[in-house]
Amino acid sequence: MTVAAPTTEETDPFCLPPLEAAALLYDAPWRRFAVIGDSLSAGTGDPSPGYTTLGWADRVADVLRRVRPDLAYLNTAEDGATTPETLRRQADRMLDFAPDLLHLPSGANDIVRRTPDFGEIEQNLRAMYRLAAGTGARLTVFTLGKAYVVPVFPDWRDRVRRVNDLTRALAAEFDATVIDMWDHPINERPNLLSADGIHFAAAGQAVMAAEVVKRLAHLLDSARTAHDGPRRMA
Repeated sequence: MTVAAPTTEETDPFCLPPLEAAALLYDAPWRRFAVIGDSLSAGTGDPSPGYTTLGWADRVADVLRRVRPDLAYLNTAEDGATTPETLRRQADRMLDFAPDLLHLPSGANDIVRRTPDFGEIEQNLRAMYRLAAGTGARLTVFTLGKAYVVPVFPDWRDRVRRVNDLTRALAAEFDATVIDMWDHPINERPNLLSADGIHFAAAGQAVMAAEVVKRLAHLLDSARTAHDGPRRMA
């Protein structure tokens, strides 16, 4: 079923106004936010009428700066980067930056080949997670949405499912926070993708940013509950 798209960011039920997003993260401890990876990490996408033209990561950084004005932000993502290329070309800058909040790529470009070797893909992703976990940062990662399509491969949906399964398994192993976009309702929106048919346009970027904020807020809520303990009835 096709889901009608809102006309503006303000009317989009999946978006968060900046002040509301900041309120959800009012006690966020993170001061050094880093993003590595590919075009998904970069927030690459076309403008959408009625939406601010910003990638999801820049949006999240803006929210965090409203809470922590001294936030340091690094985004080394490169369009088209595979996981091995991310490790070769971006890892040193990320390590030097010493993040306490770190977003990882989802292997989207690892499966864009004639015959993907999923054993090799898992090894490369595992090496990335191991390196990232060594920073001590809170790790976050997306699953790829159903709308992400490279039409030259007839088995594309199965490839996406398999790499998403790897993402979920590695995230569980390394205690990374998953922002699951596979089944998100925005996948059905007719104006979701950019002209290239691959990248989320600004409307999708806004929703992804909101989902990241919501997941981080959930983490903070869980930490508060664990710290305060259960409340007794009067």
